[in-house]
Amino acid sequence: MVRQENQDRFLLLRDGVYYYWRRVPKTVVHLDDRVPVIRQSLKTDDLARARAQRDILEEADNVLWASMLTDGKTDAAMAAHKVARARAEALGFSYRPAVEVAQLPLEDLVRRFAAISDLRTPVAVETAVLGGVDRPRVKVSEAFDIYCDEIAAVEIVGKSEEQKKAWKKVKKYAVDAFIKVVGEDLAMDDITRDHAKKMHDHFKALIAPTDKKADKKSASLGKRRLGDMSILYKRYYAHIGVEGRANPFEGLTFNQKFKKRRLPFPIEWVRDVILKPGALAGLNADARHIVLVSIETGARPIELRYLRKDRIKLHDKVPHILVEPSFDPDEPHEVKTVSSVRRIPLVGVALEVMKLHPDGFERYRENGNTLSATVNSFLKENKLQPTGKETLYGFRHTFEDRLKEGRIDDELRKILMGHTIDREQYGSGGSLKLYQEELQKIVYPFDKSIV
Repeated sequence: MVRQENQDRFLLLRDGVYYYWRRVPKTVVHLDDRVPVIRQSLKTDDLARARAQRDILEEADNVLWASMLTDGKTDAAMAAHKVARARAEALGFSYRPAVEVAQLPLEDLVRRFAAISDLRTPVAVETAVLGGVDRPRVKVSEAFDIYCDEIAAVEIVGKSEEQKKAWKKVKKYAVDAFIKVVGEDLAMDDITRDHAKKMHDHFKALIAPTDKKADKKSASLGKRRLGDMSILYKRYYAHIGVEGRANPFEGLTFNQKFKKRRLPFPIEWVRDVILKPGALAGLNADARHIVLVSIETGARPIELRYLRKDRIKLHDKVPHILVEPSFDPDEPHEVKTVSSVRRIPLVGVALEVMKLHPDGFERYRENGNTLSATVNSFLKENKLQPTGKETLYGFRHTFEDRLKEGRIDDELRKILMGHTIDREQYGSGGSLKLYQEELQKIVYPFDKSIV
């Protein structure tokens, strides 16, 4: 009998076969009926395979024991189900509830019974292979928490805390809408096609109300909410190992003929009104300066807010800013798309402003909503919107209009805006010196007092 440690932890080699051998922690001895020692045959003499199976069982038991120390019945049920799946998978079987196991072809049933035929096989393993652990009845709101904390955790790891909160907030709108429409926080297993259609009908009434005076919602809103519910449903069941389950939200969507577009400020309006000395004087310095840099770079407000010292190149031959994600574990953040990663020369008023902010705009670094509310309220109160509908983001659209009016090359426009180039790319896309020379053609004249 040989027992290995470290990378071979919890592995016991006996008579040429590896076992998962682990002592139940004292903190849960009174809760786990497998005391004092868990011993499960891994049915293999291959060390690499045994390690892989051990990892599955080790993680599952860690989750189970952690759940035993909480008061949440749903958490405990989820953990028990996860452990049952792990035990079945460690022996090479996908976990299925007992009612599904009973309907398997004869040869599959024979394989399952043969795997647990050893009299020393723990009851818990027999239960897992034969599907004796019921799937927990998880509510929609609970499934959403699982989606955020487990299923999508890897996808959002690079987001800043602000970006994570915004991502979760938007996704939760769909869950809240569904619960409100159907009238209760249903168990995921109880959601039917009729419930999904009820949600679809709800948004259809908002998009095309019978009351002509009612406030219409956009088709994109309904499309997003139903799409988010469809994704939650699909990924939740994939996560708990349920295959082939029909998605009740499948195909329920809305076609959007026209996409709502943010209004740009007219080019002349920015020159004659916004950049007029005193026009922005009532804004705090950081907000005013972000507006001015946005005007001459076309950068998204969030891209400017996340600038740091290492991405502000004031002393290079061509002063510029770098828009790119941060992989700093203390200050991570994402950019909108891969094409958003770019270099933007600093010209005109943008250069003068960035000289005052060599480490970026700390005041609004994690306060995007505050920035937008501050700037947009100021523009409205001071009648600086030509139609009353323009917002801070509109300066980015004005920048694109200026690039077009200045007859800047179409591909260079996309590079400077961070838009996707829809052809195979060759070369570096041009030098910063070229970008600078092109931007100088459209730069706004300005009075230094506005800085």
